[in-house]
Amino acid sequence: MTFSQRPASRRSVLTAFAAAATAGAPVLGQLAAAAPAAAAADPGEYPSNTALYSDPTRVEGTAYGRRHKIHQKIDPALDTKSAFPRTAILALHGGGIEIGTSELALGIAGYDPADVTETSKPILSTTYDYFLFEGLLSTGNKDLHVTSRNCDDHVALSLAASHLNVLSLHGCKYEQLGMPEPAIWPPTSDPRLAVVGGLNEDFRAALVYEIGKAGFPVVDAFDSRYATRLQDFNGSHVTNPCNLTMLRKGAQIEMTTELRQSLFGDSSSRSKRASTWDESNGQFEAFRDACRRAIATVEAAQPIL
Repeated sequence: MTFSQRPASRRSVLTAFAAAATAGAPVLGQLAAAAPAAAAADPGEYPSNTALYSDPTRVEGTAYGRRHKIHQKIDPALDTKSAFPRTAILALHGGGIEIGTSELALGIAGYDPADVTETSKPILSTTYDYFLFEGLLSTGNKDLHVTSRNCDDHVALSLAASHLNVLSLHGCKYEQLGMPEPAIWPPTSDPRLAVVGGLNEDFRAALVYEIGKAGFPVVDAFDSRYATRLQDFNGSHVTNPCNLTMLRKGAQIEMTTELRQSLFGDSSSRSKRASTWDESNGQFEAFRDACRRAIATVEAAQPIL
């Protein structure tokens, strides 16, 4: 992370207030100037979700879709403390963009990826809030990719800002990672790999431990042996939604195509992934549950105040 990527400091905020008071300028305008500028978009990509949503050639429900669930929590008593949602799951490039991420997000959130409606019941006892952005095109879904650091979807950002933790799921190709040869995890004939990033070191450590314990190849993107190679996949940018939590830090997992494909009986389409997650010889469940154990570990160290 460079200095220019850091959020506006307390000093810069106070300076903005002072300048506004002195010059009579609008305070919000001064604060906006003190905040870091949005990152440049990758070549050929939309610079933001707003730009994508404003494109008349991209119709929601046809080109792309969005789904989210926010679970109701209440505290009706004056003399007790009740639980509140501490972790949200994001799949910012789901559907046909980075296959398998939206189905896995639903699974980690506690739901059957094949049965997600307004009245669907969770299949696991603990649930998490979630947000999915999904490419729905028959081909060319990569054109809908918005770099995470440029995500400005209001629901995604509001979920991040209202939770202590975010786990964001992403997909990549093994060859993009530039890992040393021969591959550190299994031979290149089976290049499955999960790269864990984000600014929450404790969350990363829990994910690496649990995913590895479940039998999946995994590395921490900040591991000194690979950090230089994985710097484009480490989720360190401060405008990445995984780091826009209440704690200003979170976690993400980059999963190679081969790893994501292995989580389904048939990964060839959205409908087949949703209907065959439980036909993967237990691989989907193993990865899902490893992530959920990591979340539980992190939340256990975050008492309700």
